[in-house]
Amino acid sequence: MPFTKLGLSPKVVEGALAAGYTEPTPIQLRAIPLILEGRDCIGAAQTGTGKNAAFALPILSRLGEHGALRALVLEPTRELAAQVETAMRDYGRFTRLRTVVIFGGTGYGRQDQALRQGADIVVATPGRLLDQMQRKMLRLDRIEILVLDEADRMIDMGFLPDVRKIIDRCPRARQTMLFSATIPPEIEQLCKWALRTPETIEIGLRRAPAENVTHALYPIDTAQKQQLLEELLKRTDFDQVLIFCRTKHGADRVARKLQQQGHAVAVLHSNRTQSERERALNGFRDGRYEVMVATDIAARGIDVEKISHVINFDVPHHPEDYVHRIGRTGRAQSVGDAFTIMTAEDIQDVAAIEHFIGQKIPRVKLEGFSYEYTRLLDANPKPAFGGGRSRRNRSYGPGRGRW
Repeated sequence: MPFTKLGLSPKVVEGALAAGYTEPTPIQLRAIPLILEGRDCIGAAQTGTGKNAAFALPILSRLGEHGALRALVLEPTRELAAQVETAMRDYGRFTRLRTVVIFGGTGYGRQDQALRQGADIVVATPGRLLDQMQRKMLRLDRIEILVLDEADRMIDMGFLPDVRKIIDRCPRARQTMLFSATIPPEIEQLCKWALRTPETIEIGLRRAPAENVTHALYPIDTAQKQQLLEELLKRTDFDQVLIFCRTKHGADRVARKLQQQGHAVAVLHSNRTQSERERALNGFRDGRYEVMVATDIAARGIDVEKISHVINFDVPHHPEDYVHRIGRTGRAQSVGDAFTIMTAEDIQDVAAIEHFIGQKIPRVKLEGFSYEYTRLLDANPKPAFGGGRSRRNRSYGPGRGRW
């Protein structure tokens, strides 16, 4: 079914087509008609499924003309808030609707000026939104549509009390949507309190990683992690690579060593200023950087279509973070690959990830690489990049990898 048949306004359809959309994704097909009807809904979907457009397009259609602040979208991070605000502006380019983004880590000046000029839609992080409300820069008493996006991440970051305060300031007679990749018990309780007889939209298994992403674990001694990473990059035919580290200092260290190897590298973590983050993201999106090294701030904070590979330099402690990290590749139904460098210290975390996603991740040994002994290699991992196979030969793994 094309976008023209979903009930969206002609100007919003024109904006979606101008943004490069051709036909709706499954979550858009199911969510857009419900939202246009004014129904509350819970969207449980894997990353990369077109979730932002699933709520942005019908919100723009429902609001129609420029007026008062009537729609609020809450996001856990400034990167996500900026991303959604950009999407709203792109889809609504042929309307007169105005979207303003509000987040911390930067001054109030531009945000204050934008709010004074009037907004139909505000996309915000909870803390800065409460600050602006306390400063009497905006009120929520005319909110008709409320979106709680990446709700599980907001709870993980400790925003639940702030979210509840914000919801309390919104009118009871409103439409509420909640989107979350996972639905833990805290989210279920929030749904019962904030939503009215919601319709649940579930695309794929809540715990499942995207089916078009191939997984591989690379066992290695801790002292050889950086060396293995550099060798993987040499042997891999990639478009763009996103590398995840556990700590900010670790990300800086890995990025510095990759730069010394001649890679064009961007770095993204919470110690970077907002302008540094924006330069890194914009440079990665437009191809000036082939590699981005980041902490989990980027696990849900960037949407770059050309990421062909995600590499977990450090195994995440929480299984949910693994799903979100690898969800940065294989987006918009394209294929992708997720490599995870594993040391003996990671055995329990890997076991938790495999239990969470319900599948065993293949152990892979890089053929021709000079390994130092580690007991992890005793499991006889499958060799890769050997036997005369080229980097472009996608012959290994459950799905379509880039071997």
